[in-house]
Amino acid sequence: MSTSATTDARTAGPVLAALLRWAEELPLSTAVSAPDGAFDYVQLADRTRRLAAAMATRGIGPERRVALLLGRSRDSLAALLAVWWLGATAVPLDPGHPAERLRYILRDGGVELVVTAQAPDWLPPELAILHPEQPAPAAPAALPVRPYPDGAAYLIYTSGTTGRPKGVEVTYGGLAAFADALGGIGLPSTGLGLNAVSPAFDGWLWCSLLYLLHGQGVAMVDLTLEAPAHQGPEPIRAAAVRTVSLTPSLLAAHGDQVTGAEVIVVAGEPCPPALADRFAPGRRFLNVYGPTEATIAATWSDSVRGDDVHTIGRPLPGYRAYVLDAELRPVPPGTEGELFLGGPALARGYRGRAGLTAARFIPDVFRADGSRMYRTGDVVRELPSGELEYRGRRDDQVKVRGFRVELGEVERAARELPQVAASAAFVVGSGDALGLAVVPAPGAAAAGLAERVAAHCATLLPAAAVPQTVQVRDGIPTLATGKADRAALASEAASAPVAVGTGRPPATERERELLALWSELLDRQIDGASADFFELGGHSLLAARMVAELRRRTGLPVSLGMLLANPTAAALAAELDALATAESVGVR
Repeated sequence: MSTSATTDARTAGPVLAALLRWAEELPLSTAVSAPDGAFDYVQLADRTRRLAAAMATRGIGPERRVALLLGRSRDSLAALLAVWWLGATAVPLDPGHPAERLRYILRDGGVELVVTAQAPDWLPPELAILHPEQPAPAAPAALPVRPYPDGAAYLIYTSGTTGRPKGVEVTYGGLAAFADALGGIGLPSTGLGLNAVSPAFDGWLWCSLLYLLHGQGVAMVDLTLEAPAHQGPEPIRAAAVRTVSLTPSLLAAHGDQVTGAEVIVVAGEPCPPALADRFAPGRRFLNVYGPTEATIAATWSDSVRGDDVHTIGRPLPGYRAYVLDAELRPVPPGTEGELFLGGPALARGYRGRAGLTAARFIPDVFRADGSRMYRTGDVVRELPSGELEYRGRRDDQVKVRGFRVELGEVERAARELPQVAASAAFVVGSGDALGLAVVPAPGAAAAGLAERVAAHCATLLPAAAVPQTVQVRDGIPTLATGKADRAALASEAASAPVAVGTGRPPATERERELLALWSELLDRQIDGASADFFELGGHSLLAARMVAELRRRTGLPVSLGMLLANPTAAALAAELDALATAESVGVR
């Protein structure tokens, strides 16, 4: 690639400039690896051009919206870059989300084209479909267009207080400001970085752009229970990644696989101090914070810089952070206040929601240039060092396994059932799942209602927002303000007895050990050997934790597949005994 081509590419922004730079400097290095294969940088650049050319023939350009329904595939990155090549707007989707949610996003987002390798039957018939393998025109797009800075680069949907997901529009100017800020992190080039995030969330963008901009390849792996079998039981270790970026919950669950990583990044939810203490020594450790509305990330602490990685650190270059009281006045250092963010990376706002945009994106009272600042709803305090310590949320928005969930959306989904008169969602004691309390409508039977509510929520909500436990109650406990007392509900849920069926008590030491571990993970006493881990509220993250702990305690190559095939304590104990016997005689 010529120098003039590189210069022209930079006018379209640092992301595509990086792609073309690495295609020239690191042509055969892996740019993206995924369960369906890999591209080197030359192949990724070529695939991007050809997809852009195919999109252009369908009229895609600035402010035209393209949905990416490709899952964790190598083409997911190429398709994203192709949309940006044309200055259009990407709308990432997760094929695993409920069809009704995805249809809503397609309608609300004004999507005109869907890029997918396998078109599901629920797609609206009026939408155009582009298969990534579809032949492109003979002359692929040579150079990216120069997008309008205020044009939307991507549209990410997060939970909404109205009960419907809301779309956050991030501009090309904001994307460029964010990408420029990432230069301050300074990762080494070559090697691979881990991306284990759902493609529908901006954490996926973070894990892709962080590596791409530094010349590392993006290693996409699936850590869910439905992960492809050919990934093997330890996909992180198998990927041999140089950089790992995970939510603290996932790091805790899969920490035994990251021992060879040079850099560990935690993001997406508060990092427990003990987790930082475990993984920071001997390597570079970054604690990153940022809402979708500020273009993915806004602050960071870095062990190499000498920061306290128990904090969320300081603003990224070009970002501004204010800790303010209810009157928008700075609070004294050491005092809790709400975090406001400013700078050119702020999103354009919420698609089609001018009132909400005006309420959350307000004039920056500390500048006279017309700048805005974003009201995060997060409570922080500034330490004497100038670093920010995260203290919690002001509203009912929560993080569950790294995903942002509005409790109101969960409650509204339950109330769609005519048998439900009232509902209140809450975070269970373990902190990585939701509970839901519902009150039956007059004349509605309480029997079986919990199961119906859970099944209905599963058809509307992403997995992290589906309640793991549903309480059927005569009424919802309230605070003096009249709002639901979520803390009381969580406390009651933690102490409530758990029905484990009529199975026998544990008969072997292995069964007793398993039930003790399940009781610890599920935060309640489990006594029956026929208890089913998933029926008791176990989910993919808890399953991953359990498997990691069993590997540590037993030294056996326990896999998630074993738990899926043997979900009761009795069955899993028998499987582990057989595995131990096989190991002892050298049978594999």
